[in-house]
Amino acid sequence: MPVAALHHFTIRCTPQELPPLVDFYTRVLRLTVGARPQIPAPGAWLYAEGQPIVHLYAHLDTPEAAVQPATGHVDHIAFRSRGLKEMRAHLQAQGVPFAEAPIPGWDIHQLFLSDPRGLKIEMTFWMNEEEGGMP
Repeated sequence: MPVAALHHFTIRCTPQELPPLVDFYTRVLRLTVGARPQIPAPGAWLYAEGQPIVHLYAHLDTPEAAVQPATGHVDHIAFRSRGLKEMRAHLQAQGVPFAEAPIPGWDIHQLFLSDPRGLKIEMTFWMNEEEGGMP
């Protein structure tokens, strides 16, 4: 099959929205700002384990220029994650609201939160890979 994995997703925003988005993805999700090609608009590429997985592209003049909801037809973006207990404590310490959703019959536990533009973020933890295996 030619498609092997999701490479990255891009969030369009205004230059004013860029700093809070960078803050959210680096402080809350702990991605890191990394190399980005010269693009004729402000932005940032945010990395996880050497892979640029979130691209922020500040090309809109005003928030009103994005008349459709921040997510358009996308319901949410999911990140495969590790360290459920530590992430739960981190989100609480940061004051970031989140919901938990264990999946009945599956060894998966999810956390749901939203970025500053309202994009729903899912963090999926495989419990068989977590220390102790329990949420």
